[in-house]
Amino acid sequence: MSSASIRLLVAGVLVAIAGLCYSSWVLEFAWPDRLDPLNSFLSELDAAQRPHREVYVVGDVVTGVCTMIAAAVLLLPRRIVLGRLATTAVLAVGVFGAATVADALLPIECIPGIDAGCPYEPSGLLPQLHHVHALTSTIAVFAIFATMIAATLASLRSGRWPLLRVVGAVVFAVVALTTVWMMIADNLSGDYRLGLAQRIQVGGMTTWLVLWGWSVGRTDRVRPDDPTR
Repeated sequence: MSSASIRLLVAGVLVAIAGLCYSSWVLEFAWPDRLDPLNSFLSELDAAQRPHREVYVVGDVVTGVCTMIAAAVLLLPRRIVLGRLATTAVLAVGVFGAATVADALLPIECIPGIDAGCPYEPSGLLPQLHHVHALTSTIAVFAIFATMIAATLASLRSGRWPLLRVVGAVVFAVVALTTVWMMIADNLSGDYRLGLAQRIQVGGMTTWLVLWGWSVGRTDRVRPDDPTR
């Protein structure tokens, strides 16, 4: 096995592990909790005063570290993913990793309606950007979307990562639709199950990362005549 193949395998395994760890939120069903999964946001699970928050923090930190290492393995000292789109996907997943680590280490302080004395904050398309957690969450979402778009286009144009062309594209469509659901509903009054929407969204991101990790680990180095170069 060549060094490039080994690096691809290592990076693929790391991305798949990152995807699995990004689903640590499912553990909320393993113990009693006052949060309603249909209406609460995942960031509330690891709020500063929440029980079991360390479990979710560890999951997100491992996710971030694995994706950053995977990006480094694919790009350094000499990149083994040669297409522009594929390279963009790798760079974006590295940004996603850094933002996810920051997101975990800079949690929201409290949960309105759950924690005594916690003020209600306005919602809207982008939650209060003066709160660092909201900013890191926004960066992470934009970065993973950039990753999914670039990797899917690279797969369609180069013939690599075939799993992303159909299965991955379907998962990406689900993620996109639930994101639209959240963006529209967050600006409306009433109960639109935003918690459910986010859990479907993040579940889709988790699934997509595992699919991409599997694809990366099983492919050879991108050919020099790759049209995405």
